[in-house]
Amino acid sequence: MTALLDKLTWRYATKKFDPSKSVPQDKVDQILEAIRLAPTSSGTQPFEVFVVTNDEIRAEIRKVAWDQSQVTDASHVLVFAAWDNYSADRIDAVVTQMEEERGKSEMLTGYYDNLKKMYLPREAEVNHNHAARQAYIALGFALAAAAELEVDSTPMEGFDPEKVDEILGLREKGLRSLTLLPLGYRQAEEDWLVNMKKVRKPRAGFVTEIA
Repeated sequence: MTALLDKLTWRYATKKFDPSKSVPQDKVDQILEAIRLAPTSSGTQPFEVFVVTNDEIRAEIRKVAWDQSQVTDASHVLVFAAWDNYSADRIDAVVTQMEEERGKSEMLTGYYDNLKKMYLPREAEVNHNHAARQAYIALGFALAAAAELEVDSTPMEGFDPEKVDEILGLREKGLRSLTLLPLGYRQAEEDWLVNMKKVRKPRAGFVTEIA
């Protein structure tokens, strides 16, 4: 655990990436696997991740992301996109996979039947927000995995989601973009934040222990 905490202390929201350095594919794959293994409510995994390396597409995203250089200087940009709504087909697909890998059971079927009764009548925005929260759990796993591998990253919400949806054709897939995660390597001599002390609230400032 000490080693992980050291890595989390090492990481920061990188402001300047070195465009000459690229994250090796095996490290990108490990980060993506950490995302895939992240827990989600009822195991639905109601989001997708798009790995953008195309220079032209990243340049278009940068235009609608406040011209932030991380989008084009990092070697990879992960786009987390949540389901726009829950549907019977999407939940049934989860059940089908579980049955294929775990076997059929009345308990499994009953659980997801109840889930559909709960989710499907809700407004789409409520369901999208629920899906988005699951994606943010996976974002945390991605940040930790990147730090473990000493890959720099910057979680970014500073962009126009509707424009990114348009660039990547997400709405047609029933998805809405949530956050960007550039991956690369810091250009330390050009990054004003790199040597600044990490500032966080003290434990006593946000942890309440109830015995």
